[in-house]
Amino acid sequence: MLVRGIFPLAVVGKRTLPIILAIVLPLGLVACGGASKNAKPAGQSVVKGLGFQFAAPVGWTTTTTGAATEARPAAGTSLVSATAFALLKPYSPSLFARVAKELDRVAAKLAAQSRSTLAESKTITVDGRRIRAYRLTVHPASGRSFDERIGFVLHGKKEYQLLCRAPVGAGDPDGACALLYSSFKIVP
Repeated sequence: MLVRGIFPLAVVGKRTLPIILAIVLPLGLVACGGASKNAKPAGQSVVKGLGFQFAAPVGWTTTTTGAATEARPAAGTSLVSATAFALLKPYSPSLFARVAKELDRVAAKLAAQSRSTLAESKTITVDGRRIRAYRLTVHPASGRSFDERIGFVLHGKKEYQLLCRAPVGAGDPDGACALLYSSFKIVP
C-alpha cells in the first residue's frame, strides 16, 4: 500500500498521533517567488539536508537529525523543515492523481482524529513538480495552538515532507514558509 511509504508513521495511536501531526499532517501553501539559480538574495542562507536544500532567513538556527533538517529563529515558535523518507515503491508523475486522493483521504482522517482543523488542500508546484500541500490549525491538548503548512514532494523512491509552523493567525511573519517552498530543491 502506498500510504506506508508516504506516511511511515501511519500507525495512529495516542502516542504516535502528535508525531504524525508534527511530521505528516497537511497544510496548504501557495509558493511564491523564487531565488535565482546563480545568486542568493540578501537575507537568506542555504540549508542543506539529506538529498535536498532550501533557503531560510539569515540568523535562523539550523538543526539536522537523521533525515530531518529544520531552521528556526532564536526566539519564537516558528520553524521550517524538510524531512526525507524512503518510499516502498517508486513514484512517477503518472501516479499523481491516485497519490493525491490517498494523501487527501489520510490527511482528512488524521485531522478528524486529532485536535486539528484542516483548512485547505491543494496542488502546487515545488522544484518543478506538482505536489499536494495542506494548511491546518493544530489545537494541542496542552500549549498554544499553531498553524501548520505541509507539502509532500515525491521523486523516485523518496518523499520529502516540507513543514512550516507559526503561531495561529500570524501567517508567514518572517517569509520563511514562502521561502522554503520557493527555494526547495532535490540535490544529488
